[in-house]
Amino acid sequence: MNRPLRRLSAVVAFLFFTLFASTTWIQFVRSGELNAMPGNSRQLYAEFGRERGAILVGAGQAVATSVPVDDSYEFLRQYEAGELYAPVTGYYSIRYGTSGIERAMNDVLSGTADELFYRRLSSLLTGEDPRGASVTLTLDPQVQQAAWDALDGRKGAVVAVEPSTGDVLAMVSSPSYDPDVLATHDGAAAEQAWQALISDEDDPLVNRTIDALYPPGSTFKLITAAAALESGDYTTDTLVDGPQELDLPQTSNTLSNDEGTACGPNDQVSLLDALRISCNTAFGQLGLDLGAEALDAQAQAFGFEQSLSVPLSVEQSQFPEDATGPLLAYAGIGQGDVRVTPLQVAMVSAAIANGGVVMEPNLVQTVREAESLDVIAEPAPQELGRAVSEDTAEALQEMMRAVVESGTGTRAQVDGAVVGGKTGTAQRGEGQVPYAWFTSWARDDEGENREVAVAVVIEDGGSVDSAYGGRLSAPVAQQVMQAALDG
Repeated sequence: MNRPLRRLSAVVAFLFFTLFASTTWIQFVRSGELNAMPGNSRQLYAEFGRERGAILVGAGQAVATSVPVDDSYEFLRQYEAGELYAPVTGYYSIRYGTSGIERAMNDVLSGTADELFYRRLSSLLTGEDPRGASVTLTLDPQVQQAAWDALDGRKGAVVAVEPSTGDVLAMVSSPSYDPDVLATHDGAAAEQAWQALISDEDDPLVNRTIDALYPPGSTFKLITAAAALESGDYTTDTLVDGPQELDLPQTSNTLSNDEGTACGPNDQVSLLDALRISCNTAFGQLGLDLGAEALDAQAQAFGFEQSLSVPLSVEQSQFPEDATGPLLAYAGIGQGDVRVTPLQVAMVSAAIANGGVVMEPNLVQTVREAESLDVIAEPAPQELGRAVSEDTAEALQEMMRAVVESGTGTRAQVDGAVVGGKTGTAQRGEGQVPYAWFTSWARDDEGENREVAVAVVIEDGGSVDSAYGGRLSAPVAQQVMQAALDG
């Protein structure tokens, strides 16, 4: 072969190799990236043309399904319960993508998960259209409905958790929205609905149970009390200072009690009674005495500052670990820079009810293959860690029972059940209505071994002078606990 032919062969070989490499790069290396591009209409039509798995609650009640339609997309996502489950299910929209469980569990719902590989292979061989797997949530329809009804349209959130497993029994955020308006294949209608939702000052698209951070107010006193008991220097009977006003260090400001009086004779009160009547000055002083490091460590033991997935992503609750002086006293009563999600507050009560062990919260009960109904995944309860010792948990249970029996939380009493709770009124600033909190646990007293932990926050309940957790949120928690125990 002469030299020109050799050169031409080398050029052809190089071009062939380049073509082979570029094709391989596009079809294999970048295939996932290209498939996921928003502008990839082929992938969009392929996904919407596949029957998506259902989202179920309870004994098979569908709250999200895909139904056949006569258009280019073939299937339309429909939401049976609308606003009730929207913050959990999220939406599945051609124009605006996914949220909630629709996003977190998209691979199994769409049928693309690795666990469904053999089913996809079987469909390819038989010529059947592939289908996504169904996801059954841990939500109890009776408890979810009770939480929604009790909140009665007020802005806020309710979470109910099973203490021994971490299963989420109710997750209600208000105001909510109808996912069907975003799932529609009518692009103009979807855009109009989207613009209305994102411009709504009440943020209906926000799942307040896990995405919103609030000052916890006096519900944080449970963590301050836990830190005190865990230190070994306090018991439920230990007398702590509870004057009418607490002089704050490094400032001329004072911290006062809501009632404007001292919490006990000689300005002292037992730790149990301090929680029972929610004594601000006692817990402000405890915050100063215990220090930021101890409070921060105790908060983290309950789940603060940890990355949680239920499998929805949860905002991390925060404690100001560098708090000093007056800010430390305020932190001890859940004010200042302390921020929590309602789920985190429910986890605190659940851990206390569970003997001090924090369970990882979970929303998914089972994942099942569409045709055979075989279980593909069934998450087992997972311990997140131990927050307090069993003795401390028992002491905190006693203190919380006192709150409900004769303290600030009497509106949370449930017939035939042992209930422990803690009220909270989180100040937001001059002239603003406080956030009204209540967190609790309940177990039936009749041998059924049912147990539940609840957190309630109401953002816009009443006026500046009437928005108290014991008055507004405790009755909501009472109805949720009753529904859970009746189930």
